[in-house]
Amino acid sequence: MSSGPGTASAPAPEPHDSPPALDAPASTRPARKSSMFSSLKVRNYRLFFMGQVVSNIGTWMQRIAQDWLVLSLTGSSAAVGITTALQFLPMLLFGLYGGVLVDRLRKRPALLVTQSSMALTAIALAVLTLTGQVQVWHVYVAAFAVGLATVVDNPARQSFVSELVGPGQLQNAVSLNSANFQSARLVGPAVAGILITGVGTGYAFLFNGLSFIAPLTGLLLMRARELHVVERAPRAKGQLREGVRYVTGRPELIWPIVLVGFVGTFAFNFPVYLSAFADDVFHAGAGAYSMFNTLMAVGSVAGALLAARRGTARLRLLIAAALVFGTLEVVAATTPTLWMFALLMIPLGLFGMTVNVTTNTSIQMSTDPAMRGRVMALYMMVFLGGSPVGAPIVGWITDTYGARVGLAAGGAVAALAAAVIGLILARVGNLRLSVGWHRGHPRVRFVPREQQEALAPAA
Repeated sequence: MSSGPGTASAPAPEPHDSPPALDAPASTRPARKSSMFSSLKVRNYRLFFMGQVVSNIGTWMQRIAQDWLVLSLTGSSAAVGITTALQFLPMLLFGLYGGVLVDRLRKRPALLVTQSSMALTAIALAVLTLTGQVQVWHVYVAAFAVGLATVVDNPARQSFVSELVGPGQLQNAVSLNSANFQSARLVGPAVAGILITGVGTGYAFLFNGLSFIAPLTGLLLMRARELHVVERAPRAKGQLREGVRYVTGRPELIWPIVLVGFVGTFAFNFPVYLSAFADDVFHAGAGAYSMFNTLMAVGSVAGALLAARRGTARLRLLIAAALVFGTLEVVAATTPTLWMFALLMIPLGLFGMTVNVTTNTSIQMSTDPAMRGRVMALYMMVFLGGSPVGAPIVGWITDTYGARVGLAAGGAVAALAAAVIGLILARVGNLRLSVGWHRGHPRVRFVPREQQEALAPAA
């Protein structure tokens, strides 16, 4: 796709002379309020969005069916963790190289290839399952194959959003993408639970394979002349190192990525945690597992829609959301009844999605468009690629010490990481914690040291 009339590329952010404050927007561009669904007015993005609605429902159905199939075949939470690890291992190993490719390739043709390959993988797994020949190693191979496609598909989809809507609607579109994915989570697990208990897991895999028809059709119907095309990076040596140096030299990029690395590795392993709680703690079966995922999706959709209305993505919001998210996991681990645990899935989903969307949005809006593929690949490599490390660990803890200990440990790691990184950002940004009253209400915030020192005599 080459630039033509009516196309525009997002402006590069201004270089930062000093690290961003926690109270300042993580984006370098001025905030602009918009309606919750404003980016859907763009035809190309609307086609993309509608295709993803159908495909995401299939993706969630396959996730539930895949985890339950492995648990049924092996009876082991560790085996579920291994499946998750294999799906995200390619991102850990090859994620940065995928980002380099994405910056060189045209995004739409690349997505046509990756989405087609994932469709074929789902259909193959459906055939094996429906014919009764499926074995656990087949699921492992399918999970790894999907992971290989994701190496290119994920950064391509993330960076393609900016080409669909341009910089003015980027934050709204990123938030709606997350709401889209989590809204499908309301439908997918419920339908998967019905299919698993009614006719078997194979039909969930089949539906997922066929669901890719929708995004492929949307991609083919898009108008190339209306894309906000970004100039592709030419093939050259050192592009991988250039991307890493770009991120590590910017605190507003590196510290959010480090934080979501801890959260993604230890606290976001819900296939392991929730299947273990449904099966081992509450002895409620696949229906409870689907219900947990559905209730978490309710909170996630709320979190994504709130982000779509938000004018800025602030680092202080990211730190606070991660801290609350980790604390809620510890609380959930101690709940004595199924219904108390299930209800806690709603705030867990809300704060988990706030962490996800805030990080994604702030990183995209703070990144030069020519580097976006590599930066998003690094972000996704850390966020998703941490699962191959974390999933077997938390699976082993869950099998050895119980699901409650596993979930509590994951939440504690997330909360501790948020607290430590918050303090680091405060020190790097020359901030101090200010506790006081504002209009009769307590207020806790970070302020510049100079401002606090100037106000100290008056206090």
